[in-house]
Amino acid sequence: MKLVQPPFLKKGDKVAIVSPARSITFEEVHPSIRLFQEWGFEVVLGIYVFSRHHQFAGKDDQRLNDLQQVLDDNSIRAIFCARGGYGTVRILDRLDFTKFRNNPKWITGYSDITILHTHVQKHLGIQTLHSTMLFNIKEDDFESDTIISLKNALFGEQLFYKKRITFRDRTGLSTGIVTGGNISILYSLMGTPTEFETNGKILFLEDVDEYLYHLDRMMMNLKRAGKFKNLKGLIVGSLKDMKDNPIPFGQSAEDIIADAVKEYQFPVCFDFPAGHDSINLALYLGRMATFKVDEEVSLVYG
Repeated sequence: MKLVQPPFLKKGDKVAIVSPARSITFEEVHPSIRLFQEWGFEVVLGIYVFSRHHQFAGKDDQRLNDLQQVLDDNSIRAIFCARGGYGTVRILDRLDFTKFRNNPKWITGYSDITILHTHVQKHLGIQTLHSTMLFNIKEDDFESDTIISLKNALFGEQLFYKKRITFRDRTGLSTGIVTGGNISILYSLMGTPTEFETNGKILFLEDVDEYLYHLDRMMMNLKRAGKFKNLKGLIVGSLKDMKDNPIPFGQSAEDIIADAVKEYQFPVCFDFPAGHDSINLALYLGRMATFKVDEEVSLVYG
């Protein structure tokens, strides 16, 4: 099934900044505001975007209010989630996507925002954008590959990525809808109405700051749930700052994932430059792409 593509952006469009999870300050968001203004966007801030309630960007009702307002506002063409962390799941089931369904716009972000990506793809059939968040954008970062990929994605330039092959990669060629995101978040959605679907799809996975044994537990869960059975391809992004116990687990994060999918035949690549790292290339989620692992790795969106 082809998912609905929100309209690409153009100069003069209005974009919104909200923080449905962890708190953020104006100083941390200011570089992004200047960047978006340079791109020709009119920037709208959520009423409570700089609020703070413990680690959250305001109380649940405040974060809910901000996200609901921009989902409903037909003049907003893209929603930028300022920061991840934790908190989006606490407001997800109270959101009303009726107006958003009738007037789709790009939802951008990664990490905790995987929840929104998965929900919108599964229940609304609308594409989203896995991309850097505003907390990560710095004044001297405007010409980085990360930022250029975000701009290209928003303005509708074709996304075409290539990288060197690694020794763990498995060759192959496939075409399918790209889905996925943060492994921990996807794991947390198992058994819920937002559980992600992988049949016939290309799955992207990334994570940060997890114990190796826990990563293995998550991969075993996905495997036992059949998430790899009819997969068309696996793209593994950044696996940063993984932790081990005093008695080592005995495998690296990459080894754990490779071991979990070794019996399947779909193409696999590791070290794709997306996720919690210095390079976080923008990926359309819910959109068809061709994934090839041969002498090099390529991902081309149709």
